[in-house]
Amino acid sequence: MPKITTFRAAALAAVAAMGTFAVTAQAPALAHNHKSAAMAQPNIVQVAQSTGVHNTLVAAVTAADLAGTLSGPGPFTVFAPTDTAFAKLPDGTVATLVKPENKGTLTGILTYHAVAGKVTSSDLLALIKKHGGKATITTVAGGKLTARLSGDTIVITDAAGRATAVTQADVKTSNGVIHVTDGVFLPA
Repeated sequence: MPKITTFRAAALAAVAAMGTFAVTAQAPALAHNHKSAAMAQPNIVQVAQSTGVHNTLVAAVTAADLAGTLSGPGPFTVFAPTDTAFAKLPDGTVATLVKPENKGTLTGILTYHAVAGKVTSSDLLALIKKHGGKATITTVAGGKLTARLSGDTIVITDAAGRATAVTQADVKTSNGVIHVTDGVFLPA
């Protein structure tokens, strides 16, 4: 549990810093007409809300109070499990995780799906090639994921050895990129 507490303190500091940046960055946008704002590309949370297959992820992000962070300037890379991926977890897992008393655990799991910066599939492929067939990725939670190729598919393996395929890569957002996955990463 101390790791989550330390991460949450760091995350709150980062959110506070991003909040200051966001106010500064958005001030000039107020001078533009409302039409430009309406045409802006949606952020990570807005894209996830619009897909129709990430309802569980959006509910979990909301329960963990991460929607504000993932709507912020980023950039972030999010490996986004579908509702079908969450359904593969043992019965009751999601319902238990979204309870207020499990917010720390839920936050740890969700931030294990996020990487600071924008990492495209081309970036992942280059890293995999550079490192002899597999690349280690450090998540916002501080955990490690391993990316490799299986045929033409990028496969991400979590710390417990569970392999998850990227089923749709490079969904562009205003504050990063989403890679849709067919499984949920769980820290070891």
